[in-house]
Amino acid sequence: MAFKTIRPLRFGDCDPSGIAYFPSYLNILVGVLEDYFASLGFPWRKLIDDRRLGVPTVRLDLTFVKPGLHGDDLEFLLTVHGIGRSSLDLQHQVSANGHVLWTARHRVVATSLDTHTSIEWPEDLRAALTSHLEKTDAHHPAT
Repeated sequence: MAFKTIRPLRFGDCDPSGIAYFPSYLNILVGVLEDYFASLGFPWRKLIDDRRLGVPTVRLDLTFVKPGLHGDDLEFLLTVHGIGRSSLDLQHQVSANGHVLWTARHRVVATSLDTHTSIEWPEDLRAALTSHLEKTDAHHPAT
């Protein structure tokens, strides 16, 4: 089950010519990921404060297809493609005006904020993530 959301591409996200500045995409993507976890019932503030669990990015592979422009509504489609002991493999497709702008393969890992080491996904969070699992990618299995 895909997670979908829309984010505006604002003036501050663009270079002087009005084209999206690619590091801004990453900042927006983090907000989308945070909203995804909240939609599962696990807001980051509670994960961080109450459970001392972080979800840092350990791999991110982006492919840019077309430029985004100031004022575009970015349509994010996030899908879960693998769940490992501590890892979560995601894919993102970002479109505007009916055209794909960029895609990403993204791995995050559950970590203890006390030890800064990977930890196993808690069972309740694993169950929520598993309910959104699209398929297993045989070429890049989660660990």
